[in-house]
Amino acid sequence: QVQLVDAGGGLVQAGGSLRLSCAASGLTFSNYAMGWFRQAPGREREFVAAITRSGAGTDYADSVKGRFAISRDNAKNTVYLQMNSLKPEDTAVYYCAAKWGIVTRYEYNYWGQGTQVTVSS
Repeated sequence: QVQLVDAGGGLVQAGGSLRLSCAASGLTFSNYAMGWFRQAPGREREFVAAITRSGAGTDYADSVKGRFAISRDNAKNTVYLQMNSLKPEDTAVYYCAAKWGIVTRYEYNYWGQGTQVTVSS
């Protein structure tokens, strides 16, 4: 059974930082591209960042480029999202996701339960 466990969310002031993590089990982690998505109240879920199976390639939404960094440790079956210079508009529930094969912004196979990030102004 595949499980993705998101962690690391919390309340932070604008300009602050948080590091999210997502621990995967039940799959061959290195065969999966990994992504982070977020959903704010009343809005659709949106793509945030993704990383290739090896970790050599990354992709970011324009809204977070230069502030967020995605990384992975295949030995630990874990993907991370370092979030810096946080803004109130970054407030959302953040979800990690796993996609078998090549990295894209769509069609992810497995999802974490989500972790709340709240940025106060």
